[in-house]
Amino acid sequence: MKLFRFTSVLLLPLLWSATAQAWWNKEWAIRRQITIDTSSKEAGLSGPVGSPVVLLRLHDGNFQFGNASEDGSDIRPIAQDDKTPLSFHIEKYDSLLSEAYIWVRVPDVKEGAPVSFWLYYGRKAGSAERVESSKDTYHGEQSLVFHFGEQGTAPSDAAGNGNNGDKAASNSAGSMIGGGLKLAGVTAFGVPASESLEWREGGTLTWSAWIKPASHAPNAVLFSRRDGANALVVGLDNGAPYAEVSSGGNSQRVPGVTPVGVNSWHHLAVVADAGKLSVYVDGESVASMAASLPALKSALYVGGDSPEKSGATGFTGELDELQISPLAGTPAAIKFAALSQGGGDKAAMVLSMGEDEAPKGLFDFMEGGYIGVIIGSLTVDGWVVIGLLAVMFVISWGVMIGKAGYLNKIAKANGLFIEEWQHVAKDFSILDQGDADHARRIGGRVDSDKHAAIQNSTVYRIYEIGMSEVRNRMATEKGSGGKRFLSARAMSAIRASLEDGFLKEMNRLNNKMVLLTIAISGGPFLGLLGTVVGVMITFAAVAQAGDVNVNAIAPGIAAALAATVAGLGVAIPALFGYNYLLARVKEASASMQTFIEEFTTKAGEFYDNANQ
Repeated sequence: MKLFRFTSVLLLPLLWSATAQAWWNKEWAIRRQITIDTSSKEAGLSGPVGSPVVLLRLHDGNFQFGNASEDGSDIRPIAQDDKTPLSFHIEKYDSLLSEAYIWVRVPDVKEGAPVSFWLYYGRKAGSAERVESSKDTYHGEQSLVFHFGEQGTAPSDAAGNGNNGDKAASNSAGSMIGGGLKLAGVTAFGVPASESLEWREGGTLTWSAWIKPASHAPNAVLFSRRDGANALVVGLDNGAPYAEVSSGGNSQRVPGVTPVGVNSWHHLAVVADAGKLSVYVDGESVASMAASLPALKSALYVGGDSPEKSGATGFTGELDELQISPLAGTPAAIKFAALSQGGGDKAAMVLSMGEDEAPKGLFDFMEGGYIGVIIGSLTVDGWVVIGLLAVMFVISWGVMIGKAGYLNKIAKANGLFIEEWQHVAKDFSILDQGDADHARRIGGRVDSDKHAAIQNSTVYRIYEIGMSEVRNRMATEKGSGGKRFLSARAMSAIRASLEDGFLKEMNRLNNKMVLLTIAISGGPFLGLLGTVVGVMITFAAVAQAGDVNVNAIAPGIAAALAATVAGLGVAIPALFGYNYLLARVKEASASMQTFIEEFTTKAGEFYDNANQ
């Protein structure tokens, strides 16, 4: 029963989950932790950020493109709880150039509290279904999103509202974030009116984009929307960003903005909220004025002014990531977008990526390297042999540990008894006086606790046999003067009983030791059998395939040799354990034999009739 319990304990890890830590899906081999931290002093963020759509720039330095799907279909952002998938979409994924841009919706980024999520990739087997959705990524919080990744077609609305461009524009393959838009001073394209783009008077709005001016020109229009006497125009006046609103024929322009540099990227945002119009450059509020958003339902135009405004100057340079939201972005949200999308040191202020991780379970180390090759090449016969050897391994260790504990208890109990035996050896009258319980307690010298401990002693159990024999024979044999004695024949009978007790104790001590000898001798041969069969199967497979090369033979041979290694792994510990236990058994045997000799000699001397 004890051996069964011990074996169960050893087998328990084999039944345990292969993953010792939380892991969203075992079919995915790699994950990397992404942390958003707005508490950095360098970032200078204060206030709520909300639930931003975060840009992940992937490259060779932070992503193993060789271990992911060629199209990025196995990418899965998972929330910090390692259970909840996050909405995301891929703007660009190029495994050849090792470049990717992934947009991920992160829930509830709070001020001063880091938020993490996991980026899983590297599906172990088979292809992964694409689950990305740009519409789900923006959750209806954006009216329009242009990534400008199209080539030769009109810009497409990534927000999923169908607010697409009315004609193809001049795209740039290598822009701020993936693809971009090249503008040459004329209107690039328009976006037809739609219900999702209707702005009510005094409503809220966030307009944002990345811009790269090629030159400074007066009143260069970047974005325009005009509806009769109402209008919203965003542009640069000699390099100074501005926002101009017109309502009922009255126009107002945000004043006093510092010009931005040419041929460099800048994040530009315009926010309308609560009768106030604000302009942000690179995440910082640079100017504002008291003005409400006018009611607008007309088409909007990108790169220049509306057709009705003839002679207006358009923007010259590049444009990327144009977004329009019906919600008013907070200052913290605007700055977070500018930093996180800016890349390099800017993004590092609020966004960090950890190292790639693999599942850390009991047997996960087998999934790569030499061991992975060997395990993956094992045939059915090899697994059968290794399975049998595993059972032998568990049994042999169960015997060794159980037997070692048993011998330790015996050695301790023998030591306790021998201390008390010295008193009996001087006066054998303890054996024949009083009742049997008095004699068992060595003349009443040991209490109940010590007596219970001494009962584990093999020498004590032989002592009990000798004590019983002496008391039984004292009742029938008496010497001169009525004194008790033991005849030579009686002493021979007592010795025979003691020898019989010795043999029974030796059988207990050697119980299950044969299992260790089986493991020592049978383990290597069983392992050798597995190796021979494995080699035969490997060569038979090569012969059948007709393709002789090292790569075809080596994995099979290596896997076949694993059976021999397993056999030796069973035999070697069993050999050391057997020899150690055998030495301990011999010690216990010598103690019993010495006691028998001393007992019969002392008893014969004490109960000799000639001395009565």
